[in-house]
Amino acid sequence: MAKHIAIVEDDPDQRANYRDAITMKGYDVAAYGSREEAMEGIEGQMPDLVILDIILGDEVDAGFQLCRELLTKSPSLPVIFLTERINEIDKISGLRLGAWDYLPKPISLDYLAERISSLLRINEVRSENPEEESPTARHIGELTLDQEALLASWKGERIDLSGTEFRMLAKLVRMPGHAVSYETLMNATMQSLVTNNTINTHMRNIRKKFEKVDGEFACIKSEYGFGYRWSE
Repeated sequence: MAKHIAIVEDDPDQRANYRDAITMKGYDVAAYGSREEAMEGIEGQMPDLVILDIILGDEVDAGFQLCRELLTKSPSLPVIFLTERINEIDKISGLRLGAWDYLPKPISLDYLAERISSLLRINEVRSENPEEESPTARHIGELTLDQEALLASWKGERIDLSGTEFRMLAKLVRMPGHAVSYETLMNATMQSLVTNNTINTHMRNIRKKFEKVDGEFACIKSEYGFGYRWSE
């Protein structure tokens, strides 16, 4: 059965272009022009992945609100923000809400389709045999990293990180005890226009996810002006 993708975009031409391009890749696509229309349609069928613009009609932060509502209903839902609002504050807001990716317009439709495929593949691997450890899993003390599923666990408890968060964590723990620079962590995001503040936001999000399963977690140390260090 084809994966179900929801697109929420108020510009009718862009919405049609996204819908047609993604449909041609074999996905079942539902396209909505407003937050209200999207919530009504998604209530009937929760998608496998959602693509959101931030500004929808007269609502300047509708995409953020919609993301919050959808992740309340389905916390593991992959969400991509696709927007012209690419300033750092907006990007940080999207990451804090739990978005898996934040992509700027204009965008290559082929690249968008590839990002969708990649995130769906990660989510599918995470859903398969969640109790079974991958033979390629790496152990760093109490931390386990599964590169195939981009999945981390701490003291046996699963930590749901976005792809970007996982790649940053993998860079951080490659040499435990050694400081990792902001530049190295920026490269791990696989995004352009990344600043130190964006990295700090990612790290705060990662810490919070670990602290949810272990209130005494304190392995991520800040190296002022340089970057971060993993130290158990």
